[in-house]
Amino acid sequence: MRAGDGLPVVRPLGSESVVAVATPVGSDGFVPFAQVDMRTSIRPTVAEVDLAVIKRNFDRLSALVAPSAVWAVIKADAYGHGAVSVARALSDRCGALAVSLVEEGLELRSAGVTVPIVVLGAFYDHCHAQVIEEGLTPVIYDPIDLELFARAAADRARQVEVHIKVDTGMSRLGVDPTTFPALLDYAATLPGVRVAGLCTHFATADGPTADETEAALQRFRACVNLAVKRGLGPLTNHAANSAAAVRLADTRMDAVRPGLALYGAMPSPVVAVAELEPALRLSTRVMAVRDISAGVTVSYGARWQARRPSRIGTLPIGYADGYPRHVESAEVLVRGHRAPVVGAVCMDMMMVDLTDVPHVSVGDTVTLIGRDGLQRIGVDDLARWAGTINYEILCGISKRVPRIYKDRHE
Repeated sequence: MRAGDGLPVVRPLGSESVVAVATPVGSDGFVPFAQVDMRTSIRPTVAEVDLAVIKRNFDRLSALVAPSAVWAVIKADAYGHGAVSVARALSDRCGALAVSLVEEGLELRSAGVTVPIVVLGAFYDHCHAQVIEEGLTPVIYDPIDLELFARAAADRARQVEVHIKVDTGMSRLGVDPTTFPALLDYAATLPGVRVAGLCTHFATADGPTADETEAALQRFRACVNLAVKRGLGPLTNHAANSAAAVRLADTRMDAVRPGLALYGAMPSPVVAVAELEPALRLSTRVMAVRDISAGVTVSYGARWQARRPSRIGTLPIGYADGYPRHVESAEVLVRGHRAPVVGAVCMDMMMVDLTDVPHVSVGDTVTLIGRDGLQRIGVDDLARWAGTINYEILCGISKRVPRIYKDRHE
């Protein structure tokens, strides 16, 4: 197909394809138009991410915890928002980014992100040399990793800065406070390693009381004090996740590590920052509308049966896209009205009852997370309907849902 027909033109671009409406430009008959992911040009299911909102959330958190630094946690693909795009948006604001996996740090480096990156997950396998070469800051909990980093640094005539994680009650990763002195002794024998920071992770910062977090903080402070007495320094110490950073000023130390809060959500109702804005909107469009009689069933297992003549809309989104299969009493927004989800959510599709929504037709926008007129469905609403947590909803939006970015300070 040649340009000028006003019809979609598709041609390969590397390993991807792009589609857009063409107009006549260029000697080859194709238009040098802005290239769009083909997935957004065919299936209308998209996650819109407002980077300006994430920046504003970052600024609000920075003002709240000042003078502590804010390290943006962008693990798990920035909680489903897109790690590379979020990293680029925040690179001129934050002193460091935090990820869980070495692979996540390498992805950011390959995308040209140059700010310091702290790897919190502490599983390095045979990647110690690559971590050093890419300038990632490893968090250590195992003496074996100290030795392997020291060897890799010595081979390159370099010194690697590491942070040591202390287990203060999570019982997941970290050095037990009783063995912490021995680990410091061992680190002191390794010339290729410098202990540049200490950290921990709080298990109950979003709980009903702060008592356990305060006790964990005291255990961590004892380790910090010991390191200072040993002459280690300067040290960058960090412990606070979103909940602790907002709730407990004593936990903020040199840096805080907010994750969920950056994206406009909080881990529990007892922790709140009123000004935070949700940064993601999940939407699709109606792909089919059918009228059914009372008594007709909908979807797998025939678990939902119409009690009256009903109008059923089919949506091109399902659990393979990250919409939870086991929702109860869930709703979507259509034309500013709430419409209930009916029947089992399928892998690629789901159905909603449009009987009480006037004038619906194929192609109408459907909001699954976000606002439509005066109505809003938050990620916490969807998590409640699915019997899970907001983290899982955001992280579960799959890669086959394109992320559409905007960055306007409005």
